[in-house]
Amino acid sequence: MRNPLAAWTVLAVVITGCAYPVAGANPAKSNPPPPAISSPVTVQPATGTAKLISADLRELRVIAARPEVPGYKRDQFGQTWTDDHAGRGGHNGCDTRNDVLAAQLTAVQYRSGSRCVVIAGTLPVEPYTGRRVEFRKAVATKVQIDHVYPLARAWDMGAGRWPLERRVDFANDQAANLLAVDGPANASKNDAGPGEWLPINRSYRCTYVLRYLQVARKYALPITAADRNAAQAITRTCP
Repeated sequence: MRNPLAAWTVLAVVITGCAYPVAGANPAKSNPPPPAISSPVTVQPATGTAKLISADLRELRVIAARPEVPGYKRDQFGQTWTDDHAGRGGHNGCDTRNDVLAAQLTAVQYRSGSRCVVIAGTLPVEPYTGRRVEFRKAVATKVQIDHVYPLARAWDMGAGRWPLERRVDFANDQAANLLAVDGPANASKNDAGPGEWLPINRSYRCTYVLRYLQVARKYALPITAADRNAAQAITRTCP
């Protein structure tokens, strides 16, 4: 789903550490890639999170509001959960969804005869709600895979101009952008950014905001003024 917003011109973002160069961007100082999402996910923020958020905010381009760019469809980012991508887990014979479930759940059980298909597991502390969530493939929507920086949002913020290969890599970036989360919480987030949505689990808010900003930097995506304001406010609660 998409949120109707006034149309704005998306400007190219000058960031560092981007996996893909931005045409016409000025060179910037070297920046390390964002740390990989832990497996299982660590809910409590690490010491220094506030400083990292502030550092990212200094590097990111801020636009007034999210534009609405026509043409978004999920398949603009390739086949859903394809194994054919250049990131972590790519070309390993398992689809991205099952890769993420296997990495981020505990007590993982696989379908008989399969090394890929996860049929059960547990999120001991689900990031967005803080609750324990049990996954069973028979009710697969109870645990969903969230794009921290959502696909529809990325499309509007510049991904619509990317080559397909780059969009596929973005959609399947297990290390930076994908989280196994509570299904209803994911639905409530939809394609929002931190300026519009924060997890009800306050313990994860700092980590969520940092992750969102790090993905934006990695892929040269801008953030909105509302995202920036929310990130600045959240630093007061972060270690």
